[in-house]
Amino acid sequence: MMQIHALITTVHTDAGSVASSLAPDNLKGMITIAEGDQVTTVINGTQIRSVIASVDDYLMNLAIADETTTLPRKKTGNKRNEGMKKLES
Repeated sequence: MMQIHALITTVHTDAGSVASSLAPDNLKGMITIAEGDQVTTVINGTQIRSVIASVDDYLMNLAIADETTTLPRKKTGNKRNEGMKKLES
């Protein structure tokens, strides 16, 4: 049976937090690691449709994880988000 491998590497301000956010959603055959400012995920499978579906799901989760981990760093004009101030206290 043929093995299919997908390798996705992305750059993030807080790669460790992004990888930690993604890891619980990894299916069998998926590995996510953070090194420096990069997150790398390998998706292995035997059916191309399953690998493509896993890549699609992963990319959606990646976008949410990246946005969520950068929210505390974003500013709204000159005033920081009040909710974020409470988290930093």
